This record gives sequence, structure tokens and C-alpha cells, in this order.
Amino acid sequence: MGTMAESARTSLASEPLALGALDGRYRPAVAPLVDHLSEAALNRNRVHVEVEWLIHLTSRSALPGTSPLSSDHIAALRRIVTDFNIDSVSELAEIEAITVHDVKAVEYYINRRLPGIGIEELTPLVHFGCTSEDINNLSYAVGVKDAVTKVWLPAARALVEQISAMAETTRAVPMLSRTHGQPATPTTLGKELAVTAWRLTRQLDRIERTEYLGKINGATGTYAAHYASVPDTDWQDISRTFVEGLDLDWNPLTTQIESHDWQAELYADVARYNRILHNFCTDVWSYISIGYFAQVPVAGATGSSTMPHKVNPIRFENAEANLEISNGLLDTLGSTLVTSRWQRDLTDSSSQRNIGTAFGHSLLSISNVAKGLERLDVAEEVLTDDLEHNWEVLGEAIQMVMRAEAIAGVPGMENPYERLKELTRGHRVDATRMKEFVSGLGLSELAADRLKELTPGTYNGIAAELVDHLDR
Repeated sequence: MGTMAESARTSLASEPLALGALDGRYRPAVAPLVDHLSEAALNRNRVHVEVEWLIHLTSRSALPGTSPLSSDHIAALRRIVTDFNIDSVSELAEIEAITVHDVKAVEYYINRRLPGIGIEELTPLVHFGCTSEDINNLSYAVGVKDAVTKVWLPAARALVEQISAMAETTRAVPMLSRTHGQPATPTTLGKELAVTAWRLTRQLDRIERTEYLGKINGATGTYAAHYASVPDTDWQDISRTFVEGLDLDWNPLTTQIESHDWQAELYADVARYNRILHNFCTDVWSYISIGYFAQVPVAGATGSSTMPHKVNPIRFENAEANLEISNGLLDTLGSTLVTSRWQRDLTDSSSQRNIGTAFGHSLLSISNVAKGLERLDVAEEVLTDDLEHNWEVLGEAIQMVMRAEAIAGVPGMENPYERLKELTRGHRVDATRMKEFVSGLGLSELAADRLKELTPGTYNGIAAELVDHLDR
């Protein structure tokens, strides 16, 4: 017998509610992917591949008795794809309930429409010479390519441009570095932002060079059925031109499945972009925690349910979590998809249904980081104050000048590292003490003047100029 709390709850299982966060809470951020990586999009792409295969076979007169279709017939066939909608999804589901096979359902779905176009005699040509994986691999390749090039890449590029713009405006803002969590040689905020933008750009450039491979060569990749039925046709050429006509790259050597190596390569690059972005999120979060960035409150928004003074860095925390989920899926896909028992097993079929989820969590993270950056102000006074309290970071510059002076023959420059270590390690050194130390070294006049002008805020080399590399 259930408890009172259990009996008081209404079951929601029969309601059309989302089980996952991407289709519920976060739907607006990931909705553009639905047109490319959802189950419905996969079925539409299957219809697209089947229709184009029929058109291709007739246009090449690949079989005796076939000839190129009229422009009206071709247009009518392609409308099967462009008219694909929610009713089409339902009809396919009804057919699949009978066939218990998703690709066979697509074949029957198209066959139903050929009489209305006036080409019912071409029914035997639908799915000719194809195994299901001929259609599936191409459909996934089309969907993934469109999702990456039309949705994910533009969003990822826009975020890099946003970070690059921040790097440009803060290129000369001095900032204390921290290596191993300790005060280190100063830099500029813009240069550090530029490092992230540069790293992310390299990954995006790799992703843009992705080969999206496809094949259409029969049950075990041998064209056996093709040559058994029509031996005088150049089926390799038919296959290559068809795959390339879908704006994909032809894979000439496969088993029943396209080997998915290109997918593993792509997912590794996307995961690497995610990891760099994750590193950026943790750094920004840390800068917020020490006051380098101030978060601009959103009017009416609650930071903490009990502490009204707080503005929590939730955009970056949300991004961290979703990047980790995305990478968990991308890593699994990359390691799973490259393996298939003998000429084919079905593990890839189940795995690939999670591609949209993997990209969805990444896209959601990109959106959150972009929104988080929009609400940041640089607290230059905090950065300046931090530098002023860490004059000991000039120890590196002073001992290096002493080394150069020693090489030039200036006397009294012995043991520079050890002398600066004694001065600075475990001690706070203010401007007065540091200048006194420099004055007593016996440096050449030029070197002494150069060091006397140096402050933690100006000791950042050519950091500002390095931002220019983002324009190359």
C-alpha cells in the first residue's frame, strides 16, 4: 500500500511531456537542431535520399528500360521531401507499425505517392540495389553535415567572435597572472581572452575541413546485387556521382555499413572545442569569484533564494555541466561507431540516435556562455589593486636585467636569482622597497632607468600586441 504522499501524486506518464531537459526546459536554445538531428529529420532525410536515388538512376539510364524523368516528374518527386511534415511522420509511424522496419516504411511511403505523380511503373526502382544502411548512412551524413554547418558552427563561430571582441577592447588592461594559483608575471586581460579565441578557432577550422563520407554499394559493399541484375552498368561511377551529388564525400571501400570514421573524427574535434570552452568557463568563473569581472544583474532576476545580495555565475556553471554531458556522449559515439562486428552489427544504429543530444548539450553551453559574457563588466580597479599588492612579480624582470648586465661586463651582478629570491620569497615587497633594491644594485644608467619606470601594471611585455594575431 502506497504512502499518503505517493497516493496524492497524479501520474504524468500519459501526458505529452518531455523526459529530457533538451526537449523541455532548454528547448528554445536547441530547437534549430531539430530540423537536422531529430528522428523526424532522419526520416525526412531518408525520403530525400530515396527520392534522389530514383532520380539519379533514371537520369543515368542505369537500368534497361529507364530514361530521364521529365522536369515535372522530378519536381513532383522532390515535393515528397519538401512537403514532409508532422502528418508525414504519423503516416510513416503507421506503416512502420506493420513493417517493423523504419527504412522499409520509407520505401512504402514513397511508393504510395508514385501513382499520383503518374510514374507508378517505377515502383520497382525505389530502393533498388539498396540495403537499409545505404539509405541510413547517407541520411545521417546529410543531417549531421547540415546540423554542423548551418547551426552548430555558426553559433560556435559567433561565440569566438564575441570573445575576440572582448579581447580587442581589453587588450591593454593589465592583469596579474597566476601560475599554479600564485602571483606571476603580469599579462593583459585581452591577451588571455585572445588565447582562448585562438584555441577555439583552430578547432573550428578543423571542423570546417570535415569529410562527410557516404556509400551506396549494397548489402556487404560489393555491388553484388547491382551486377547480378544489371551487369553492364558502371555501378561504382553511379555510386560515386550519387554520393557526391548529395554534397558528400564518397567512400569506395566499406562493409555493409559506412565505417563512421569521419564521425569519430568530427566528434573528437567538437569535444576538443567543448573542453577548451569548459576551461574558459572555469577561468571566467574564477575571475568572477576574485572580483575581476562584475556581473550585471538582470532586472527582476533572483540570484539566491535566500541571499539577496548574490548574483551567481549560473550561465558558466550551466555551460560546464552541459559540456561535460556533451563530451560524455561524443566520446562514447567516437569510440563505439568505429567498431562493427564482421560485416555489420546494429550497435551503431542505437548509438547514432544520440547524435542530436550530444550536439544539443554543446549548443546549449555555447548559448549560455554567450549570454553570460554579455552580463560581465571588467572591474579594472580590482585588477589594478591586485597588481599594486604584488610588486614581487618584478623579481623576474630585475634578475633578468642583472643577467644581461653581467654579460655586458657590469660588475656586481653575481647571483641575481638568489638575491631576488631572498628579497621576494615569502615577503610582501612594496614599490618603495623594490625601488630601493634596484637603486642599490649598481646597474648601468640605462638599465636602472628602465627598471625604475617598471611597475606590475606595465610589466606585461607585448601582451597587447599579441591580440593582433586574432586578425590573421
